[in-house]
Formats: sequence, C-alpha cells, structure tokens
Amino acid sequence: MPAKNITILTGAGISAESGIPTFRGPEGYWTVGSREYRPQEMATYAMFCQYPEEVWKWYLYRLGVCQDASPNDGHKALVELETYLQDRFTLVTQNVDGLHLVAGNSLDRTYQIHGNVYYMRCADECQTSIYPLPLELLPREKDQPITTEEKDLISCPDCHARTRPHVLWFDEMYNEHYFRFDSAMQAAILTDLLIVAGTSGATTLPNHIAKTVLGRGKPVIDVNIEENPFSEMAKQSNGGRFIQDTCSNGLQEITELIKKDF
Repeated sequence: MPAKNITILTGAGISAESGIPTFRGPEGYWTVGSREYRPQEMATYAMFCQYPEEVWKWYLYRLGVCQDASPNDGHKALVELETYLQDRFTLVTQNVDGLHLVAGNSLDRTYQIHGNVYYMRCADECQTSIYPLPLELLPREKDQPITTEEKDLISCPDCHARTRPHVLWFDEMYNEHYFRFDSAMQAAILTDLLIVAGTSGATTLPNHIAKTVLGRGKPVIDVNIEENPFSEMAKQSNGGRFIQDTCSNGLQEITELIKKDF
C-alpha cells in the first residue's frame, strides 16, 4: 500500500463498539419544564444561553453513562498505526469522548474537531484556556440537580463565571484554536491515503476533508457496517475501497496491511 502521509477520520461507530450510545435515540431526549427536547436541540449555544443548568445536567448525565467505557481494538489499532508511522500519521476525530487519547494516541497528532466533553472552558471567554472537568461530579442520575458546591466546581478558575462544555455545538462554527479546523484541512491537502472509520458524514468538516482527498486523486478507504456517502467516495477514488465491517476488524486489517506493505 504505497502511501507516505496517512490520515484517519473517525466517528461515532468506533465509540459505539466501546458501548457509548450516540444519544440520538430516546436516551438522548431531555425534558425541560413541560417540553421534551431532542439531542440536536440540547447541544446548541442557544439552548445553553436559555437553560445553562439544564444543558450541564444533560452533559453530566451523558458522561456518567459513558464513564466506564474503554478503548476497543479499533482504538488500539490506531495507536499501533501511529507508533509505526510517527509524523506521517494524523487522526481526525468527531468523537468527544477522548477514547483515542485514553488508548494512547498523541494529543499533537489527534485533532478533536468537535472538542472533548471531559473538558470545560469559560462561557464568558475571559481566557481561551480549557480545563479538565472535575470527575467528582460523576456519575449522575438523570434528574439529579446541580448543588451549589457543584456549581463552584464548574465555575471558571480565572474569573469565576459559568463554564460550558468544551464541545462544538450544532449552531457554532469550526475554528483552529479549539477544533483544529485549519490543521485538519492541511492534513487533507497533504495526505496520500484517507481512512474513514465509523462515520456517515453528517457534519461539514469531515465531508470537506474527504472531498479534498478525493479531488486530489488520492485513495479513500471507508470502514463501516453499512453503506454511506463515504463508502461511495471510497469506491470512486483511485485505489480506494469500502470495507463493510466493524471499525475494530477493519482497522486491525488495514493496520496490518500498512505495516506489511509500507
């Protein structure tokens, strides 16, 4: 497999194999007052401005559900691949669960383009720093209120204002400082092979990355359990293919091929 720079793009499918639900189903719905909100409504800056405590309760509950998740064989394959490729390796992930970092991928080569839910930052933007979320807040019951002491824990360490989860919400834009937008696009421009795993292309930046690689005539390999827009790009690309399998199986297979042939 003749390739110099390799970029991997991962989505919810790889985390699902670790038992992390996508929360786009019934478990992600949240009741505020007399109205039930969908996950796509909860995960917005507008909702945070209107109901900041409810948004924090929703995220903390989600984190409690996911807290015991561990990296799976797909995550471990990408650690092995980074160890082999070193600076020729870039990982772009839509996942906010931090499992790639827990598995052992390096922060410098892992672009968390939708943030990391285990971190928070000042809602008033007094600083551009991000801070670890205090894990003593977890786990949570679904309707558990946030106490005064817990509100202090999720206050900005610098100005003591309210913090927000360090994630990209549906009504926000990508940027370089928090979400590595420019770096991810530069990787797409320089990559010789794009491997897509466990995502169906529901957000804009992953689509831009894949279309950039495809437009440059480079191969795209898609690993997914079902057909999706990326599998079509993979079939169209020069030397690419669609592997209809789990991320764990597909990424282990690809990693072994790269190590053997490159």
